[in-house]
Amino acid sequence: MPRMSRRTVLRTMAATGAAAAVPSLLTGCSSSSSSGGDVSNAGKKLAAWPAYEAAPGAKPDLAPTASGVQAGYTSYPAELTTSVKRTPGDGSTVRVMSVTFGTPPKAAAQNQYWRAVEKALGVKIEFTVIPQADYQKKMATVMAGEEDSLPDIINMFSGYTLPREAQFVQKRAQDLTPYLSGEAIRDYPNLAGIPTHAWRDMGRVSGHLYGIPLERPLTGSTLWLNQEMFTDAGMKEGWAAADFAAVAQKATRGKTYALGAAKGSLFGNAVHSAAHHSPQGWAVDKDGAFQPNYTDERFKAAVAFQAGLRKAGAFHPDATSLSSPDLSTLFLNGTVGSMQNGFGAYTSLYPDSKGLLTPAPALPYAVDGTPGGAVAARRSFGYTILKKAKKERIEMLLRVLDHLASPFGTKEWELLQYGVEGVHFTRGKDGAPQRNKLGEVENITNLPFRYLAEGPQVLFVPGRPEAVRALHAWQQKVVPVTIRNASFGLVSRTDVAQGATLKALMEDTVTAVVAGRSSMADFDAAVKQWRSRGGDRIAEEFAKEHAANS
Repeated sequence: MPRMSRRTVLRTMAATGAAAAVPSLLTGCSSSSSSGGDVSNAGKKLAAWPAYEAAPGAKPDLAPTASGVQAGYTSYPAELTTSVKRTPGDGSTVRVMSVTFGTPPKAAAQNQYWRAVEKALGVKIEFTVIPQADYQKKMATVMAGEEDSLPDIINMFSGYTLPREAQFVQKRAQDLTPYLSGEAIRDYPNLAGIPTHAWRDMGRVSGHLYGIPLERPLTGSTLWLNQEMFTDAGMKEGWAAADFAAVAQKATRGKTYALGAAKGSLFGNAVHSAAHHSPQGWAVDKDGAFQPNYTDERFKAAVAFQAGLRKAGAFHPDATSLSSPDLSTLFLNGTVGSMQNGFGAYTSLYPDSKGLLTPAPALPYAVDGTPGGAVAARRSFGYTILKKAKKERIEMLLRVLDHLASPFGTKEWELLQYGVEGVHFTRGKDGAPQRNKLGEVENITNLPFRYLAEGPQVLFVPGRPEAVRALHAWQQKVVPVTIRNASFGLVSRTDVAQGATLKALMEDTVTAVVAGRSSMADFDAAVKQWRSRGGDRIAEEFAKEHAANS
């Protein structure tokens, strides 16, 4: 059986933004004045969200829907359009910093991709890339440094909760409200093409706009299947929880396991709790009160169901210790038949699994006769802030970001995604770019311009129209049953101060229960601790913030 290269695994991680870390919110910091200023939105005048207007791009083969199904492209556009009328930069040097899931890029002098993007942008880019594992530590240093030492453009990655993040943003970053709020964003048409849902899930700070969100699709954590393995074991559309358990047991044999999980993923709890229609983090009732998932009987039922799957041997025995790259390798070589990952994993799963297996997103199973739910993602995978500067420079930096946010079907998008034709890629018979060896090294994964600004996500797999049709059809079935975390874009002082510790308490408990080391009685005891140590206060604060943003 073919072995998976490290490059393949890194591509999979980069495509999904793959850290299984706790998402942070732009407004997710203490609103206490003692920690650097009031950043809550309650009682503040709220900046209008940027006026949305879709940027011109290629007409999709499969139409998007207002509810969240993505535009699908079964073939690459025959003619690319030009999205930016003039070179945005002024020839100056721009220092940028971003998280990376790739390998360190070649230096600019030896990197033709880097130089090509610089030429298109009209600036010299000094790019600092931070490996995902080092991001939290590096950002702590940056946030504590002198104002003059800040890069011009900073990617605020949503994979970690940074202490006093919103206070840092409010004090040190440029207030972008005058440039982007309401109709003002018309000066930057590609940024205006970022849908409103991404801005909402990014959130405001003290009523103001300080960032530019990185838009993501509605469908979030997904159970990716080895379709052949699950079909052979009896998978069927419209399956119930008992059917899922039976298929998982049948697909598990010898050293092959139906279910894989990585460290910190709670045995894929997001997917299973959504199938049980549990709140995904927080739900808000008709009276505006916030209800946590941990106190919901459906969440408890999902944990008990997972414990049953584990006891039956369906999970890989190292499910509590496998790294995400190791799990990806086991999935691609057939050792495990499924893994939870972001929906965006499809962009690498399909090419990386060619000749090995057919990946497929699972449909949720029904529970007690009720069709299962699915995870709704936070629609903003982090955001970008700018260092404070004079008006002319801020406008220039926004033009640069506008260029980076060019939509699918444009020459600008192709350059950013694939590099230079004949240097980094050739074209297949269908006209779609195909990376060559240099393109596998010099690219947007290793030099992650995508985490500074990006156009709206679309469904596209080069040379795989059947995959795009299948994914679009899957979204049509799943989008109507997605369950959204009601806390996205909101601020809770207690959550920032104590949320990480409280979350760790519950996640450790869930893992222990599923692994068979603890009981459901232990889970109930942990919930009581969670509530008394701050959970109930978080609910009250989210409710207040929700009312202010309504």
